[in-house]
Amino acid sequence: MTPVPPSRIAHTGSLSRRILLISAVWIGVLLLGGGIALDRTLTNLVTRNFDAQLSNLLNGMIASAEVGPDGEVFLNRPLGDQRLLEPNSGLYWQIRGEGHDDFPSRSLWDRALNVRANHLDKDAHIYDSNQFPGEPLRVIERSIRLPGSDTLWWFSVAERRAELDDQIGRVRRILVRSFAVLGLGLLIMAMLQTWLGLGPLRGVRLAIQKMRSSGANRVTEPLPLEVQPLVEELNGLLAHTERQAEEARTHAGNLAHALKTPLTVVMNAATAKAPDLADTVIREAAVMRRQVDHHLARARAVGRRGAGQARSNVAESVEAVLRAVTVLYDQTRFDLDGKRDALVAIERQDLDEILGNLIENAAKYGGGSVFVTIDPTEEQDWCEVWVEDDGMGIPAAERTRIFDRGARLDTSKPGTGLGLAIVRDVAEIYGGSVLLEESEDLGGLLVKLRLPRA
Repeated sequence: MTPVPPSRIAHTGSLSRRILLISAVWIGVLLLGGGIALDRTLTNLVTRNFDAQLSNLLNGMIASAEVGPDGEVFLNRPLGDQRLLEPNSGLYWQIRGEGHDDFPSRSLWDRALNVRANHLDKDAHIYDSNQFPGEPLRVIERSIRLPGSDTLWWFSVAERRAELDDQIGRVRRILVRSFAVLGLGLLIMAMLQTWLGLGPLRGVRLAIQKMRSSGANRVTEPLPLEVQPLVEELNGLLAHTERQAEEARTHAGNLAHALKTPLTVVMNAATAKAPDLADTVIREAAVMRRQVDHHLARARAVGRRGAGQARSNVAESVEAVLRAVTVLYDQTRFDLDGKRDALVAIERQDLDEILGNLIENAAKYGGGSVFVTIDPTEEQDWCEVWVEDDGMGIPAAERTRIFDRGARLDTSKPGTGLGLAIVRDVAEIYGGSVLLEESEDLGGLLVKLRLPRA
């Protein structure tokens, strides 16, 4: 089979790219959320500090305000901020009372603050205002009735927002730069983590490459615990492949050895122009055919075993075999008993071949009764199939030899002598076994076929 080029092998994408993409998205989400939360926190902090300064100035105004004999308000002491004395400095205050002239700071010069006098502000009220063109203001005001006066006075303090906005801008620039550096650092860390974390997988690839170049048959390099199960499965697969290759070589050698002798006999008879050449060819061809059938059965079982975990229902296979055998041995009585849902880890075709050989032998060499029992022992890991007949049975001394290829105790009936050999070999390929005993119920042979449960 021509190997598929790596570029044409289907894949699901790069693990490194997937990890980096997930890391980048997660880092971006966290930084964005954290940045927004921190920006709001710091912006509120700067704003509250700015408002606290306005509130302190307002409280100072209220504390120093008095009403003179003429009913007009005045401050009994100057406020400390020099900007209040500079025209258009950006910091202003004003006192307004209904029916009285406005009392403004010098910094207002010829302007006046628009006081919202249609409501009562018992507590300080802060808001933004655009009443001065090109000069956004932050305004705090409060309504007070001064001692000795029935007039409701509105005290107002305003400051240009430029300084506040500049402070907020500086905070945000620092945040953006800091979070950009942090995000870049986290991405670099994610890249290093991905490179180092996936390093053992590259180690496995290099180890496999080294195996191909050096002829080693196992991955022996020390690897992290997380990769060790992968290495163990890989070594198990290599061992399985090695066993299959060894079995294939063994089968080929056995077949070649088995065919060598019949071919030599035919060649010698043909060279000597023996008068019984035709009989010799027919006889030796039958021997070679038996050997080929036997080794093909083993090869098929080995190939199907390597294809994956098989599951077969024993009852269905037995019933299929009985339908076929009943046609050939219509005078024999067949009985089936046991669990109908028993499953074994063997391919259905191989199970049919095993049961076909056992049930056909029981019908051929029995006395007219064959009894098949499925899973009589109910073991946890193994399923047994008993095939009993009422024939002459097999002596205990011959029960081992009968499994040899071509061994037959009754030569009066047709056969190749390979049935039990094939049964044993195929069962052992799947990890099972075959045992011959004497049937207590029928008196003939009892064959116990033992297979692993699916």
